[in-house]
Amino acid sequence: MSARDVIVVGAGPAGVAAAILLVERGWSVTLLDKAAFPRPKICGEYLSPESARILDRLGALKAVDEAGGQPLRGMKIVAPDGTVIVGSYPTTGPWRSHRDYALAIPRERLDHILVERARSLPVDVRERHRVTELVREGREVTGVHAQDADGRALELRARLVIGADGRASAVAAALGLLRPHPLRRMALIQHVAGLHGFDERGEIFVDPPDYAILNPVAPGLVNLGLVVPLAHARPFAGRLETFFHARLRQMPRLASRLEGMKPVGSMQAMGPLAYRVKAPGAGGVMLVGDAAGFYDPFTGEGIFTALRSAELLAEVAHAALDRGTLGATALRPYVDARRECFRGKERLTRALQFVIARRRLANAAAHALLRRPALLDLLMGVLGDFVPPAALVRAALPGGRYRPG
Repeated sequence: MSARDVIVVGAGPAGVAAAILLVERGWSVTLLDKAAFPRPKICGEYLSPESARILDRLGALKAVDEAGGQPLRGMKIVAPDGTVIVGSYPTTGPWRSHRDYALAIPRERLDHILVERARSLPVDVRERHRVTELVREGREVTGVHAQDADGRALELRARLVIGADGRASAVAAALGLLRPHPLRRMALIQHVAGLHGFDERGEIFVDPPDYAILNPVAPGLVNLGLVVPLAHARPFAGRLETFFHARLRQMPRLASRLEGMKPVGSMQAMGPLAYRVKAPGAGGVMLVGDAAGFYDPFTGEGIFTALRSAELLAEVAHAALDRGTLGATALRPYVDARRECFRGKERLTRALQFVIARRRLANAAAHALLRRPALLDLLMGVLGDFVPPAALVRAALPGGRYRPG
């Protein structure tokens, strides 16, 4: 078989977005995934308002809407002392998103939509293909070894290999790039029924050292996510469901909200959430989405990060393919652009994680936001991925001001 221009390993949002954006520029693309779609995927199932812009660019937004994407116009946050703050995504002011609301949709449904969109284009989509190793020539990656659905060994060649295969990335692992992160947390996620009254808002319950998120993803169906210290869950490795329900009962304000809850399907667990990935030192290879590293977000905005990083990658990859120069130095601008793009948001997320891990500080932050609703609007815009984090920092400083409109 002749070599392709690009092989993308992983058909989640980052991989499909990269494949679509590159095939639209005229490059031949093969998209591999070990799963068959639709398939379940542990996720907070939240699409920030700015995600809609990229889904629209990919030609998938209409299908997401038709599949029942639930609008979320903001969030309700319950502090440890019971203080409730209700934030909405800004609809006026200098920063506007593609839409005035976020979306919630089951990840199984979203990923299937994106894969079908890729399949409608000249992308060579191959499900049930597991990548086992990289093909290398010196310091260059020139393809992948894989097994197809029947277990047959394949060697596929390409000018560029993109690792988009998530937290268990075979591409990053083959290059020895995975690194631990000091933030050690676990997420326990369960779909539930029997909860009502969301008023087009997600709900966050902060009760250090834990926090929980309720995300209405379909009529009558809610994504319940509980984030806990990994060390607290580890002794219950064989009894995580028991641990999950006990931990929920230990959060009194959440427990009262969950009265009448009925589990739908099985609980899923993932941890540690955060990990680091070094930038590839080899040529002919790039990493995107969770394969490039993951920091435990407060509101589950990982899908936007995946989609946006695919946009950044496509720009650099297209230029490198066009020049015929795919060494590590030629691909480095993507690493730099990705770091610059998400630097401010990552700093804010670290600050939020620091605050919500400390009861008194979390309560004080909630009281401060109640007194300054314009600051809460800005925070919602940053979490929605369309207000620059620097604007929030400026407004929060003594004497800082922000007035919508």
